[in-house]
Amino acid sequence: MSDQDRAQIYLITPPTPEASTFPADLARVLDVVDVACVRLALAFQNEDDIARVADACRDVTHARDIALVVQDHLQLVQRLGLDGVHLSQGARGVRAARKDLGEDAIVGCHSGASRHDGMNAGEASADYVCFGPVASSMLGDGSLADEDLFAWWSEMIEVPVIAEGGLDPALIRGLSDKVDFFGIGAEIWDTDTPADALRTLADARL
Repeated sequence: MSDQDRAQIYLITPPTPEASTFPADLARVLDVVDVACVRLALAFQNEDDIARVADACRDVTHARDIALVVQDHLQLVQRLGLDGVHLSQGARGVRAARKDLGEDAIVGCHSGASRHDGMNAGEASADYVCFGPVASSMLGDGSLADEDLFAWWSEMIEVPVIAEGGLDPALIRGLSDKVDFFGIGAEIWDTDTPADALRTLADARL
């Protein structure tokens, strides 16, 4: 199956990347597998620290025509020339983000394992809804998004859906026909060879 027929890769940065070295690491990963979007999921609270990483990563992603969104820092999207925002606290704020950023911006959210929250996000004009973790992970409150949730969503809802958190090749194979994107972050950045790790996970897509 060609990459065009598979669920796409949505890449998530580590929480505290080094601005001087991470862009090169990111470039190596992006040149191995086609990636649809990169999310800056940064733990920095200082806006200057966020801006340094965002500026460096934006040059890498935009040179490859890949969208770059920031997690939660809505006020930085336009200032830093980013493509949108990912809201980590569910549907709350989606409507306001859409109003602030306009129709062309990407607005997505994480809805944990809550079908109801995901539907609310879709109704509020989210571009995508993310469910997870799908296995043991630091993501969310520990509640797992199971295969039945993704199967129901893909059958009933048109809003694109992302699976993230604790992914491995077996989970990716099982979810490939039920999701639009796989959100991959710690699964590769916690290894010694992120590019190879991403290739392995991407190759598991059916």
